[in-house]
Amino acid sequence: MNSLDRTCINTIRMLSVDAVQQARSGHPGMPMGAAAMAYVLWTRFLRHNPADPAWPDRDRFILSAGHGSMLLYSLLHLTGYDLALDELIAFRQWGSATPGHPEAGQTPGVEVTTGPLGQGFANAVGMAMAERYLATYFNRPGHAIVDHDTYVIAGDGDMMEGISHEAASLAGHLKLGRLICLYDDNRITIEGSTSLAMSDATTDRFSAYGWHTQSVDGNDLEQVTRAIENARAQRDQPSLIVARTHIGHGSPGRQDTAKAHGEPLGAEELARTKEALGWPPEPPFHIPEEAREFFAQARAKGARWEQEWQERLAAYGRDFPEQQAEWKRCQARELPPGWPETLRALKTATTPVATRSASGRAINALAQRIPNLLGGSADLGPSNNTVIHDRGAFVPGAVNGPNIHFGVREHAMAAAVNGIALHGGLRPYCATFLAFSDYMRPALRLAALSQIPAIFVFTHDSISLGEDGPTHQPVEHLPALRAIPGLTVIRPADERETFEAWELALRASGPTALILTRQKVPALARDRMRVGAEATDTALDGEADGDAGAVPVARGAYVLSAADAAAEEPPRLILIASGSEVALCIEAQTQLASAGISCRVVSMPSWELFVAQSPAYREFVLPARCTARLAVEAAIPLGWERFTGDHGAILGMQGFGASAPADVLCERFGFTVAAVVARARALLEHQLPVNSGA
Repeated sequence: MNSLDRTCINTIRMLSVDAVQQARSGHPGMPMGAAAMAYVLWTRFLRHNPADPAWPDRDRFILSAGHGSMLLYSLLHLTGYDLALDELIAFRQWGSATPGHPEAGQTPGVEVTTGPLGQGFANAVGMAMAERYLATYFNRPGHAIVDHDTYVIAGDGDMMEGISHEAASLAGHLKLGRLICLYDDNRITIEGSTSLAMSDATTDRFSAYGWHTQSVDGNDLEQVTRAIENARAQRDQPSLIVARTHIGHGSPGRQDTAKAHGEPLGAEELARTKEALGWPPEPPFHIPEEAREFFAQARAKGARWEQEWQERLAAYGRDFPEQQAEWKRCQARELPPGWPETLRALKTATTPVATRSASGRAINALAQRIPNLLGGSADLGPSNNTVIHDRGAFVPGAVNGPNIHFGVREHAMAAAVNGIALHGGLRPYCATFLAFSDYMRPALRLAALSQIPAIFVFTHDSISLGEDGPTHQPVEHLPALRAIPGLTVIRPADERETFEAWELALRASGPTALILTRQKVPALARDRMRVGAEATDTALDGEADGDAGAVPVARGAYVLSAADAAAEEPPRLILIASGSEVALCIEAQTQLASAGISCRVVSMPSWELFVAQSPAYREFVLPARCTARLAVEAAIPLGWERFTGDHGAILGMQGFGASAPADVLCERFGFTVAAVVARARALLEHQLPVNSGA
């Protein structure tokens, strides 16, 4: 290690330490220990352009050990990204571009949101999958427009979390040779030595997964360099480089201790550390000129790399103009012209159809028009209806089509799909049973936090899945998903609503969860639908203009069946439901009408979309003057109060399900037409008088 290398590495360390000290919170130890290997990666291997963080063929870098965020922020600032020194000084403060853990979309150069350990590692697997898929689809002999690597720095916590085991197994199976993980093996966690809880033979474990493995001294620059060179030469295996490092490197009193992990060094220890590293005691955030000049070379290198790629792209366009146009469309996250007509042209069945089956029809129709649509299931493809028929699959070492066999790996599947979507160029989806959405919750939360346009398909959505029993029957999962800010949850009532839900999911800029039935549900007539065009910005009853507003589901809720199409006054009663329970309400409406009770049925497939509508539209659907409202949904009723109000009622689940045929379960748990009618009558009998002028 020459003096310039040492100065540059210590610059990374001390920027990180000073920022944590300034914030009075943070994790200084990891950046101090991993600085040397990160320096090698960023200055000798990583192909990126600080002036254009979105350059499509850049290498991807993910800091899975997101608590060490100052390592990444220091590198981004030093190499010339639009991240001023003032932002490092404002580390962890309100409104800064340097939050406590990296967040995609908030800081230039941050690829993914990391912090929950293992998620970034699994995101990196998805990014490597995206690179391989796009390279297979777009590259031609002599024209490699997709040609980059995915690097990830992971820590001991990442290695312990179960998601990394699933993701590593999947990556090894698929032989993702352009995925390289540097494992910051500092052997310290919050409670102390990793020996308290971990005795894995990590290299053996990853070798068993099919990874190429190496072990190096993480502070020996030449060892790290050779290891990365060896890893880059492995094109049929992902690579793990176990780099032995020392948390808090250079701190006389904190190196190799748990106290270096998650708290500032403190003024006294900071002074001792600077002295030990030969660093000037003042000022803080000092950047030696020689280090600044060396790191600044990244901008010139990046500009040259991107220019060379632009020339390759231009040559590609001359030989393959149609493919180049499609490439640009995919990179811009644009869908082919007229794609909604693919869904709108599908004829809906007149006989009952499970919404999972309707979703399968939608996927297969869309795949014919949207070539960058891909996805799969957690070994439940035939049940989730997510297989794209007559097309190949992502297989070990190759891509033969858009189907992905994720295996029984929900944790890794969801995070990998996030990585695929964040990579750019592809529109991914994945699927499992709704009861297993809990396995995916951390990734769903990060998708919502990062506004990742991923699509999550959940089938077998209620007790009506039947005999498999309460272990597989979701009851609390719908409210749990609705509790995630930024996640659009759609539970369609029939085939037509399912097609509309897919249209909305593909239009969305953030994540969407589609909640689908196992059992068949009837096709719902819309001949009594009232759309309230006068209360909206877009008329909902014209479906030929291609606007998402033309789709009733786009409003989140709509009057599926009016009490009287000609009536101006609000009905006596409003029945509100989602999914399979909407059909119960339609039948109940008929029985109530025969008893002289005017009743409106509102289909509410998406709470999130409905609450985003104008007050006028919400009032049109749920007029305040009608306080007799009954919500019906085969789930825990948490949250429905916002729509039923103080004088309404909710027919929902009060506990877990049971193992029995679906019709028996519905009878036992009260999801029948008779039960809806009885509950509606009871509600009306106990209604408090309401001022007609209210």
